[in-house]
Amino acid sequence: MTRASGRAERPILRSKLFLYVTEFFSGMGVMAAELGASRLLAPYFSSSQIVWTIIIGTIMIALALGAVFGGRWADRNPDPDRLYLRILAASVWIALIPLVGKYVILLVSGLLIVTVSTNFLVIAAFVSCMIVFVPPLFLLGTVTPGLNKFATDSLDDNASVVGRLSACNTIGSILGTFLPTFVTIPAVGTFVTFLIFSGLLLALAFVYFLSSGIRRIACALSAVVFAASAALSPMTGFAFWENRSSIAYEGESIYNYLQVKRLSDRTILSTNVLFGVQSVTMKRPGLTGMYYDTALAAPALADHAGSALILGMGTGTYARQLRQYYPHMSVTGVEIDQKITDLAARYFDEPGDIDVATYDGRAWLAASRDTYDVIMVDAYQDITIPFQMSSSEFFTMVREHLNPGGVMVVNMNMISDGRGSINEALTDTISSVFGSSSVRIADVPNTTNRELFAKRGGETMAASADAEALRGTVRERSGSDDLVEATVDVSGRMTGVRDPAKADDALILTDDRAPVELLGMRAIDNIIAQQAGPYRELLKREGIAGLLRQVQ
Repeated sequence: MTRASGRAERPILRSKLFLYVTEFFSGMGVMAAELGASRLLAPYFSSSQIVWTIIIGTIMIALALGAVFGGRWADRNPDPDRLYLRILAASVWIALIPLVGKYVILLVSGLLIVTVSTNFLVIAAFVSCMIVFVPPLFLLGTVTPGLNKFATDSLDDNASVVGRLSACNTIGSILGTFLPTFVTIPAVGTFVTFLIFSGLLLALAFVYFLSSGIRRIACALSAVVFAASAALSPMTGFAFWENRSSIAYEGESIYNYLQVKRLSDRTILSTNVLFGVQSVTMKRPGLTGMYYDTALAAPALADHAGSALILGMGTGTYARQLRQYYPHMSVTGVEIDQKITDLAARYFDEPGDIDVATYDGRAWLAASRDTYDVIMVDAYQDITIPFQMSSSEFFTMVREHLNPGGVMVVNMNMISDGRGSINEALTDTISSVFGSSSVRIADVPNTTNRELFAKRGGETMAASADAEALRGTVRERSGSDDLVEATVDVSGRMTGVRDPAKADDALILTDDRAPVELLGMRAIDNIIAQQAGPYRELLKREGIAGLLRQVQ
């Protein structure tokens, strides 16, 4: 079938308009799938730059291969039926992603976690992308060269046709970028977003085939698969293995996947279902037994305890603890995700009279002239701290917002020691700003948290951290015997830090160079190695059968 005869036999292709519409929706589908890929992977592997790089790279591979093979197939057999059949197949595959994708990701993770020793996140995210997203985007990558074949009548207008097709693809890509991020994902979630854009591609293929009176069975089967995925996908969430009765909320915001889980003694907020909990609130008043108790030493270490700023307010647990033990402190919170603030009021009993600004913590500091006695930096997201809140420039800004004698406390979420670790880099960076004599660290028992305290001027940190001095200060400011003993215990766990100016291997993080995601990935590798070590040994000794017996 020649190009001209192929177009003449399909009435819908007698006008080039439908070809341009096809290019438009193809570009839209590619970008919507890419944005959807980031949100599908984020609850399992994080939304870090590392994962974004993998998504973009694998999709570029798929599109490049699609362009090569699409052009070759169009030259060999310029049949538009085959092109629209590939669009139909791609739309069905994308429709199945909400139903099947999460199981593929967990299967890949389960297999790799007992076999891969380093770079788990990179390898697991790459393999998942290759399996889940490369096939449909490869098929969509064949669209442009195929359409160019059908749309070009002669070499005289070939460049103009290619330009119009490229413009349609680009405009579709723009909408496919903005609509998922700002409209569909916040409004109806990632799963439905996949179905919406899959449905648009499916409708495009249906119009082509049904107007030509062909492939009706294929269209009917595709409609059945689409309907089945639409019906079944919402029945399980990202954490499909969880006891659904304990999950009070599961949804998405512009920034995060969000899950609220109610346990017998606490309520938990998670933004990542594989690597820990982002915020916890105990149901009973008093000390939590968590890192908040260690961080409560900050008001006692400061020369005064009249005001506090929390960067990374989360669900407000630290604010509530401050209100309980230091009732006269004024507290201000900053949280970038408005939906987390809404959930905090709904599920976590966040004090309603605390002012919470919906802003990036660093941008908020840049716009504010207020100073505080205590500043809590608890901005961990996914696997690491945002790079803009880990640099010497950021901590200099925090220091300038502390009153003389004020204390900054930083929650370092993953204990990662040794040369080249993320905690070493953060500690050296903070010490370069505050001075090593003004910095102390304290590990939180039975957790992976470490709290770092840094003081601006006033008494030296060594004098402030003296157990007897702390005992009197806490009793005077709080009056709580429980907090007195807890704070004295914190002082016993405090250790000094090295002077980065005297260390040849010190890495001072800056706005220009802050590889916190790579450092955080190393910490994740260490945690996985510790947790998965016994299973890896079992796999070596007894093979897959022995491993399966163990996990049953």
